[in-house]
Amino acid sequence: MIAPVTIPVAPEAARQAALLDAVVPVLRTSRTTLRAPRLTDFDALHSITGSDRAAFEGGPSTPAESWADFCGMTALWLLRGHGLWTIETRAGDVAGFVLIGTEPGDREHELGWLMVAEFEGMGLATEAARAALGHAWTALNLPSLVSYIAPGNTRSEAVARRLGATPDGTMYDGQIVTWRHLRGQA
Repeated sequence: MIAPVTIPVAPEAARQAALLDAVVPVLRTSRTTLRAPRLTDFDALHSITGSDRAAFEGGPSTPAESWADFCGMTALWLLRGHGLWTIETRAGDVAGFVLIGTEPGDREHELGWLMVAEFEGMGLATEAARAALGHAWTALNLPSLVSYIAPGNTRSEAVARRLGATPDGTMYDGQIVTWRHLRGQA
């Protein structure tokens, strides 16, 4: 664990964090709750980004790199009105993360997902991403939404297909395929 996660949060600071947490929309699916990220979720994120499973996202990342990504994706809520949700199962386990984001190099708003290894292959990524996609179209009224997926990331390609997305060009000399989500599909 890295220091920013283990340094105690002062009571007044925790109260302020809870106020911000309450502003992030909570989305519910039949098997999950999408909620604001919390410090305690960092280990789950780093279990993904810090492992060989992150090869399609430029990983594995060091704990410091994962922390920077976690902070950046969470900060999007303040800066853009959307960002990272933690996918929590009905049993209270962190199953992964779903994101409506923008990061350097993005050309449009991105719908992304990352799953903890134990929860892959259960359809939870599709279920959570479908809820985020609906939120993007209805509550945010975004003009467009894409998923940026490295060729060969067959699990993510399958999720994109189940959401109704189709390949629509490439970026970075073919290293990333843009999968376009159409309004009304999910």
